[in-house]
Amino acid sequence: MPFVIAGAIGLLAGVVAALTGVGGGILFVPALTLVLGLSQVDAEGTSLLAIIPVAILATWLQRRTGEVDLRAAALVGAGAIPAAIGAAVLAHYLPDVALRATFAGLMLVIAVRVWAGTRRVGSP
Repeated sequence: MPFVIAGAIGLLAGVVAALTGVGGGILFVPALTLVLGLSQVDAEGTSLLAIIPVAILATWLQRRTGEVDLRAAALVGAGAIPAAIGAAVLAHYLPDVALRATFAGLMLVIAVRVWAGTRRVGSP
């Protein structure tokens, strides 16, 4: 049953993220902690793992249209790998409350940026 609930959370988070332009993890991580009771580390790891097939599919579809710069993707990927490993090690050693506070801060920054972006778009 937890897999069905996690799948429903992922589907809902994906739809809301697509409609609002925010990353699905911003919705997925809090839902996993609140609904399924996962720790912050487990919720973040689950969210990151869930994005892999989505990223692969999106890259493949965009590549077919010629909108993927493979050189830039390789450079970003090369930098992201050690950063992800370092962040995972850091997250493992941080107290859960500190990790939650950091994630909450990130959510606030993203909310302000989304709000500011919608104000610019709607401005005369």
